[in-house]
Amino acid sequence: MTLPSVSAAIREVLETADPAAKVKRARATARGWRRGQFASVDGGAMPDRPARPAEPKLLAPNRMPRRGKGSLHGRIALLHALAHIEFVAIDLAFDMAGRFGARFAPEFTTDWLAVGADEAMHFALIDRRLRALGSRYGALPAHEGLWEAALETAADPLARLAIVPMVLEARGLDVTPDMIARANAAGDSATAAILRRIFADEIRHVRMGTKWFESGCAERGIAPEPYWKELLSRHFRGELKPPFNDSARDAAGLTRDYYQALATA
Repeated sequence: MTLPSVSAAIREVLETADPAAKVKRARATARGWRRGQFASVDGGAMPDRPARPAEPKLLAPNRMPRRGKGSLHGRIALLHALAHIEFVAIDLAFDMAGRFGARFAPEFTTDWLAVGADEAMHFALIDRRLRALGSRYGALPAHEGLWEAALETAADPLARLAIVPMVLEARGLDVTPDMIARANAAGDSATAAILRRIFADEIRHVRMGTKWFESGCAERGIAPEPYWKELLSRHFRGELKPPFNDSARDAAGLTRDYYQALATA
């Protein structure tokens, strides 16, 4: 019996707008791949932009309202922002597998579908916490620019690896410990526990990004650290700002040889 390519299932995840349905399909696709129910990625086209629900309203970064710190509203606003990051991260991981999986060994698809399943679980945990606090995903506006890194790197898997896991997700390693401390200080142990789980998974995700980036560089005979810096200069419009969580980044294989020289105070 000929198995269907996993690409069709990946496209279904990307084309699903409803958050609950996206979470369910993402986890089912990763599980089906692990169980051998799909053939490898077929190299077919992925959508340029994933489907999005009617809510939240998406705003430009400079139009996002400021979050108050310390209040319940501020904690809800922070959790909503994190929920949106995790929601988009589902699509970033599945697009990584579907768009570039045919260029790598099957383990690449295994890794990025597993990341996508993690992101789906993270989103579900945060959305459940929002509901426990009297809110929900979609109740507040969200940042519309998170998919821009995917569009910028759609033609180059090494650029995608350099920017998404090794810059954007690595930033989570720097900021999450402070968020955990603030949640604990507010007596919100439930939120702190969710953030600790996400932090542990992020280390693994960044490690996967670094592993595949270095593997791709080795195949091309390129030194990874200088090439990473070159890709950032081409594709990343932001700045790398300290402080960095050097120990977490090191655990993820992202040593200071990569980022220290580019840091801006």
